[in-house]
Amino acid sequence: MKQLRYFFVLLLVLALAMPTAGWAVREAGAAGELRTAAVEEVGGRGEGFQPEGKEGAKAEGKKEEAKEAECPSTFGPIITDTAIPIEKGQFAIQPTFGLGFVTRSLTQNWRRVTPGGDFKTFGMDYKFTYGLWNNLEVFVDVPYIHNWAGSVNELGPNRERNADFGGIGDINLTFKYRLVEETETRPTVTALFATDFPTGHFRHFNPGRLGTDEIGGGAFAFTTGLNLSKYVKPFIFYGNLWYTMQTAFSGREDRSPLVSVFDDNGMATGELEEGDPRATNVRNYPRDIITVNLAAEYPITQKWVALLELTSSWDGGRLFGQKANLAPAALVSVLPGIEYMATDKFSLAVGLNIDLVGKNTDTALTPMLSMVYAF
Repeated sequence: MKQLRYFFVLLLVLALAMPTAGWAVREAGAAGELRTAAVEEVGGRGEGFQPEGKEGAKAEGKKEEAKEAECPSTFGPIITDTAIPIEKGQFAIQPTFGLGFVTRSLTQNWRRVTPGGDFKTFGMDYKFTYGLWNNLEVFVDVPYIHNWAGSVNELGPNRERNADFGGIGDINLTFKYRLVEETETRPTVTALFATDFPTGHFRHFNPGRLGTDEIGGGAFAFTTGLNLSKYVKPFIFYGNLWYTMQTAFSGREDRSPLVSVFDDNGMATGELEEGDPRATNVRNYPRDIITVNLAAEYPITQKWVALLELTSSWDGGRLFGQKANLAPAALVSVLPGIEYMATDKFSLAVGLNIDLVGKNTDTALTPMLSMVYAF
């Protein structure tokens, strides 16, 4: 009988322990489901790193912590180039529109002087981007440019004071390859190689068009450099550092040769003056260019993002070939803007590009609108 009592006590203990073990198994299963849901990803053009610590997120079982490490989806800067390539097999089209109003001309000594008339430029760029394979994208940028000149101080040969001209500018082909993927401690680093083709009008200028028909650079331009981006909550930072080398090209300029001055009797006075303009072949050796761009985004809400860009270009000497025979130019600009993420596939951004300082070029105020549609 004593042994039978021990048997019932043992049976009661087992009966109480088994439900506890069953509940523990079910609770472990529910926790596993929660941890699995915590590794869901979201992406976008401006996304930063996807956390490497996904297993850590599983161990923690906290979906909120995984979401905090994800970079919000953004449009990306308008001028500064992004670093994260488009995904393999995806295609995107990005039209960008800008209307620039020239405000001042910049001299060799960085002084601001009157531009000598009312000048403005409309630019319309169409950028076609495709993901060739993982970490590599290619895009083609086709620009249309239209220039206007009005009320100019220096009249044309037939006393023209107003003119305009438009056409296709220099077409750009760019390859971008991601070298380093972003983590908690390092940024995304992308190598870039680009070529500008001299498809814009750059020779046989008509003096009656008052300079509006110069819409191309005339040279093949080869650019290489690095793009960077980093998500530092709540900001997303971007940077470009490029070096551009341009080939020499021939053009035609209207130059006024010096001719002798004659008196009323047809006798030379020994003095010289500028004669009638003549078309002259000129060999141009353009300078190399260093481009430094910086940008920052601040996601205000899930759909609205604030943007600020600081862009600059600096002419230097030529690494190869003949010494440059064109004056060095420089320009520093700032662009505040706002982005709107309309849908998963469509987003847009507006901004105002303000040229601040520079030399041997013009400053302008340029309202800009850019849109992206991903297929």
